[in-house]
Amino acid sequence: MLDNGKINGRQLMVLVFLYSIGTTVLIIPSGLANIAKQDAWIGGLVGILIGMLIVGIYYALWRMYPDKTFVGICEAVLGRWAGAFLGLIYSLYSFLGTATVLFYVTNFFQIHFLPRTPVVFTSALFAIIVVMGSRMGLESIARTSELMLPWFLILFFVLVTTLTPQIEVKNMLPIFEAGTKSVIWAGIIFAGTAYMPMVFLFALLPRVQDRQMNQARMGMFLAALAGGLCVEFVTLLCIWILGPDITMRSIFPSYALVKKISIGNFIQRIEAILAGLWFITTYLKTTFYFYSWVTSLSEVLRLNNYRTLTLPCAMIMVVFSQVVYPNVIYMQHWDEMVFPPYIMTIGIVIPIVLLIIGLMRGARDASITK
Repeated sequence: MLDNGKINGRQLMVLVFLYSIGTTVLIIPSGLANIAKQDAWIGGLVGILIGMLIVGIYYALWRMYPDKTFVGICEAVLGRWAGAFLGLIYSLYSFLGTATVLFYVTNFFQIHFLPRTPVVFTSALFAIIVVMGSRMGLESIARTSELMLPWFLILFFVLVTTLTPQIEVKNMLPIFEAGTKSVIWAGIIFAGTAYMPMVFLFALLPRVQDRQMNQARMGMFLAALAGGLCVEFVTLLCIWILGPDITMRSIFPSYALVKKISIGNFIQRIEAILAGLWFITTYLKTTFYFYSWVTSLSEVLRLNNYRTLTLPCAMIMVVFSQVVYPNVIYMQHWDEMVFPPYIMTIGIVIPIVLLIIGLMRGARDASITK
């Protein structure tokens, strides 16, 4: 075991909840509105349904191999060499996910808070706290997430209650004008951003220790559902208040939404405070992408301690985050056209193949035993 830390079912629920929200709440309303216009919220609901099916696949794979990471499952199913090769691909996926999420974070801070600060400096500062969390281990990350959860819920409650008076339901009319194809594609993008990256949580699933494991696994479902509903509600607020046109033209529409808060022309411009919502979720998502990357790579390389890789991997992460997206147009094209089939490969296709082969091997072993 590269990390001897243990977490319980409650901590798993908190991690899954915040991880599924992640950067999704920042970027997904724009992508959905660009595809389905005012029907973006319907695409979000379709994405939640797809996401529950995806989480079901992970649930089945976790039950079949409860004490193995994704790399361990690959080696158990495919053999050492083929499994190690697939595990290396898995670690490269998590590396690219780390770099892209770090780009979103630094781009967000560069646009809204630190326009004159060099991007590399902002990226390096954020990377430092990601590395600190990863080096401290899974237990420290889980306890930190428990401390962050109440603040997230408070800020989310403030966001919803202060924006409710500005809701204009007419902005979501006419309903279902975009058509079935656009709504389904929007749902796939939603699931690809919120749920398919949960495959990288296999780095922590073997460390879950709970007296009632079935309840802990079901808690993963509930937490994923709750996270998806939070993102869906933010998407609805964007459509209701900003309208589909402004939503799809904004890079970070949920942040533009916060700027609309005004209570009696006295309480306003509090977006810097509510930015804590996105800081909490993006930090945890970046940390687990990075944690999955370094632990998976260490497992493939047969290292005894993943912490030896954290610093060199962090330097690579910071550098690559500066070149992963040449510009915003490229980022939007990648997110809408390239990212869905890309993440479906590691998030759906490979887990299903592993699950089918595992079931076939289990049936064969059972017949041989008889």
